[in-house]
Amino acid sequence: MAVAAAGGGGGGRAQRSGWLEVLVRERWHKVLANLGGEALVLSGEERPDGAAHNGLGGDGTACRGAEGGGGTAAVRTAFTDPPEQVPEAISNKKRCVKVLKQELGGLGISIKGGKENKMPILISKIFKGLAADQTQALYVGDAILAVNGTDLRDATHDEAVQALKRAGKEVLLEVKYMREATPYVKKGSPVSEIGWETPPPESPRLGSAAAEPVSQLSLSIHRDRKTIPLKMCYVTRNMTVPDPENRIIEVHSPDAKHTVVLRSKDSATAQAWFNAIHSCVNELIPRVIAEIRDQLGKTGIAGSREIRHLGWLAEKVPGDNEKHWKPVLVVLTEKDLLIYESMPRMKEAWFSPVHTYPLLATRLVHSGPGKGSPKSGVDLSFATRTGTRQGIETHLFRTETSRDLSLWTRSVVQGCHNSAELITEITTSCTYKSQECRLTIHYEHGFSLTTNPQDGAFSKTIAQYPYEKLKMSSDDGIRMLYLDFGEKDGEIQLDLHSCPKPIVFIIHSFLSAKITRLGLVA
Repeated sequence: MAVAAAGGGGGGRAQRSGWLEVLVRERWHKVLANLGGEALVLSGEERPDGAAHNGLGGDGTACRGAEGGGGTAAVRTAFTDPPEQVPEAISNKKRCVKVLKQELGGLGISIKGGKENKMPILISKIFKGLAADQTQALYVGDAILAVNGTDLRDATHDEAVQALKRAGKEVLLEVKYMREATPYVKKGSPVSEIGWETPPPESPRLGSAAAEPVSQLSLSIHRDRKTIPLKMCYVTRNMTVPDPENRIIEVHSPDAKHTVVLRSKDSATAQAWFNAIHSCVNELIPRVIAEIRDQLGKTGIAGSREIRHLGWLAEKVPGDNEKHWKPVLVVLTEKDLLIYESMPRMKEAWFSPVHTYPLLATRLVHSGPGKGSPKSGVDLSFATRTGTRQGIETHLFRTETSRDLSLWTRSVVQGCHNSAELITEITTSCTYKSQECRLTIHYEHGFSLTTNPQDGAFSKTIAQYPYEKLKMSSDDGIRMLYLDFGEKDGEIQLDLHSCPKPIVFIIHSFLSAKITRLGLVA
C-alpha cells in the first residue's frame, strides 16, 4: 500500500518535527511527523502547542483546541465515551446546541466523514475543558447537520471545515446523535491505515521481534500513530510518485513491501526533510553490518567472508521507459557484488542474491548525471559492466546524493583492486595452435601458457610474458581471445571455448590495480 505525506517543519540534522500530509486511499490527511535517531513517527494527534485558527486545528481538517500553557487537552473519543453512556432519549433526534468559540481553543472538536466518504459530518473527538465540552450537550458520534443555518448534510469534509472556520464566535450547531455511526468514529486516523505491519527482523535482521509489545490498551491510545523504524529503509526521491514540484520524499520498507511518500510544502523543506531522514538511515548502516556479521558468523555471505559496504540504490529497469527505476539492495563483499530485491530476513536468504558478480570481472564504466534520471544533472548515477560467460552484463544505478555517488564509486573501484590482490591468480583452459593448454594470469607475474599435464608429468611452459610486454588485447565476443605481445610470432590467438569477456575484464582489473598501486592514477 503506497502512502504519501506532505508538509514542512523545522529541526536539526537528525531530529526534526513538523506537520505533514499523508495520502491514504487517494486522499490527503495532515499528520505530525517526528524524526528521531532511529524512527520516523507519523501521528494523527492534534497539535501539542495549543495553537488554533478560527476554531479549527492547525491541520486544517478538524476543529479542536488545547489547554493553555502549551499542553494537550484530554480528549473524549468513542473509546472514552462509548455509545452506551449516551442517553437513549437523544438518539436520532435533532438538537440545537449553542457553542461560544474560544480564542485559543476554538470549538474544541475534531470531525470525520463527508460526502466523499458517504458519511455525514461526525464529531469524532471532543477536547475536555474547551468550548464544545463546556456545553455538556455534545457527544462523540453527533452528526453536524447545520452550522449557523448552513446545511452540511450534503457537504464534503473540506466544505464542513470551511463552514466551521467561517462561523463567528457564537456558533449554533444543529446535531443528531447517530449510534450506528460509532464504528466509523472509532476508526483510527488515516495514519492507522499506513501499511507497515511487517515486524522488524531479529538481529541481525534489523531489530528484535520481541521489541515494542502491543497491548489492546496501547492500540487504543496509539491507534493514531505509526512508528516507522528507519534501519535499512530506502529513502529516495522520484521513484514511484510523480513529483513535478520536487517536494516529495519516499520511504521504502526493508522488505520492499510498503512505501510511505512524504511531500513537503516546498522544495527546500522537502530537501531538508530528505537530508535528515537519509542521514538517520546512513548512520545505522555500520550497526546493520555488525549485526549481519554476528548472525552469519564463519559461514560468510554467498561465498564471501565479509561485507565491505551495503545500501539501497535505484536501478534502471531495461526498456524504452527512461524513467523506470526500481529499488535494489547492493552488497559489496571482499570479492563480489551482490544484488538483492529486498533486505534478507533469514540467514539462508543471504546465500541467494538475485545476481552475483565477481568484482575481479567487474568495472566501473560511468559516473555522473545519468541520462533519463528524473532531474538530469542533479540525480547522480553510475554504471557497472561485468564480463560473464553469457557476455557483458551492464547495470545502471542511481544514488541520492553526490556523497553517496562518491562513496559507491570509490567502493566499487577499490573493491575491484582489492579483489585482484586477494585472488592473485586465475587459470582457464584454452586451445592454442590446436593444442589443449592452460592460460594463467597472475597479478604479479603476468601471463603464462602451459600444456595440460599428462600421465602425472609436469606441465610445460609454452610462453610467458610480463604485463609490460602486452601491446594490445581484443576478442571476438564469442570464444576467441587475441593477445599481442609484440614478439616475432605476433598476435597469440587463444580459443577459450566460451565467451572471453570474463578473462578480458580480469586482465583489465589486474592492470588497473597494479597501476593504482604504483600511484600512476590520480
